[in-house]
Amino acid sequence: MFESAELGRTLDKATYKKEQPKLREALLEAQFALYESKAFPVIVVIGGVDGAGKGETVNALNAWLDPRHIETNAFREPSDEERDRPPMWRFWRALPPKGKLGIFFGSWYTLPILARVEGRGSEDELEQRVDEVNRFERMLADEGALILKFWFHLSKRDQKKRLKRLEKDPKLRWRVTKSDWQRLKIYDRFRTESEHVLRRTDKAHAPWIVVEGLDERYRTVTVARTILDALNRRLAKPNERSKLLAPRPPAAAGKNVLEGLALAKALDKDQYRKALEKYQGALNLLSRDKKFHKRHAVIAVFEGNDAAGKGGAIRRVTEALDARYYRIVPIAAPTDEERAQPYLWRFWRHLPRCGHFTIFDRSWYGRVLVERVEGFAAERDWRRAYSEINDFEEEMAAYGIIVAKFWLAIGKDEQARRFKEREATGHKRHKLTEEDWRNREKWDLYVQAICDMVDRTSTEVAPWTLVEADDKFHARIKVLKTLCGRIERSL
Repeated sequence: MFESAELGRTLDKATYKKEQPKLREALLEAQFALYESKAFPVIVVIGGVDGAGKGETVNALNAWLDPRHIETNAFREPSDEERDRPPMWRFWRALPPKGKLGIFFGSWYTLPILARVEGRGSEDELEQRVDEVNRFERMLADEGALILKFWFHLSKRDQKKRLKRLEKDPKLRWRVTKSDWQRLKIYDRFRTESEHVLRRTDKAHAPWIVVEGLDERYRTVTVARTILDALNRRLAKPNERSKLLAPRPPAAAGKNVLEGLALAKALDKDQYRKALEKYQGALNLLSRDKKFHKRHAVIAVFEGNDAAGKGGAIRRVTEALDARYYRIVPIAAPTDEERAQPYLWRFWRHLPRCGHFTIFDRSWYGRVLVERVEGFAAERDWRRAYSEINDFEEEMAAYGIIVAKFWLAIGKDEQARRFKEREATGHKRHKLTEEDWRNREKWDLYVQAICDMVDRTSTEVAPWTLVEADDKFHARIKVLKTLCGRIERSL
């Protein structure tokens, strides 16, 4: 979930100075409108890694907003009084009334994550707490609360740099404690457990908004804009909460995960032939491993731009496998039978048994891609699909299924070239339709949908592999190499 929060986004000082007064004024107006309406409370949850700017952002919000109508609650270790009650008791007591905004700096997420990272809690205990949190937030949303959850993220390298920079400044070194350096040592465990919890609690009624914490101006404006947009949207129809959605993370300017790909990566024919023999041989051996047949199966998901080479990559995978142990499932528009069922039903029934491969040519991600962009699914439906998909993939992984997901990416110019090539080639002409050309007009909408998909569903149990596919040789080898690596690590 953190790929887009490590791109190094910044906001220059001149732009910040220009936007800050207008943004602050608009936030105050929305806050007073909320107070006068007393229609619903706003709950802002602040979490994230040390040094990512959580405290500075909370301070900025308190400075920008009217202090009479905002309540900030900072939670540390429970007091003796709080230990005598259920864990959620102290949070219940701090909930803001309708018409006010409550900030939870440290929340019902903090202690469960730290307990797991520090080895003081079992996986079962963490899962129990996660279930409790989900029910709690569902209740708050059903009661009308607007829930905004921000997770401030820094890469391990940037966190270390920030702590060193603060420590060198005589005016700021007090903000760096021994516990900050101790937590840096367990950064990788913290990231893994945090991502797991965020994924399990990322719901349509209370989504996580991951904020890149490197630049103070960028993160402050991002959080403020998100709160403002959410407030204004909700205030416009305060009594229609059953139809309203929590805010989407704002579309980020500048880099995205697709633009970070070097699409021109290529292999020459000799390199390709040698690598193909190597990795197809390795995949064949892995598929016949006794441990694999006893405990594992593979789900390989292929998504990508039109004409990105999914079919060719799939064929290079199946060439390495025994035909008795794999099945390719091409996904098109649902049938009448499938429309009568929940949308995941048609994928559930194709799950493989141990020792087998199921390859999906397109998949359940159509709900958050084509159905989203083309308007075939209501926003509420595709928004909730992220968490439902994550739950689906986690359940598969828990049973021993290796979920390998590939997005094959090509540039717009390369796609146009391949379309024209298909038009001119008799045995390929059937692959090209008017819809393929029409979809190019929505290229930017699809890019946003793809980036959201990666951010929301690239998880520790089922990460996305983004494949640079302008060169088909490179793409096929990367798919094979990645698939071999995923299986090897599971055995």
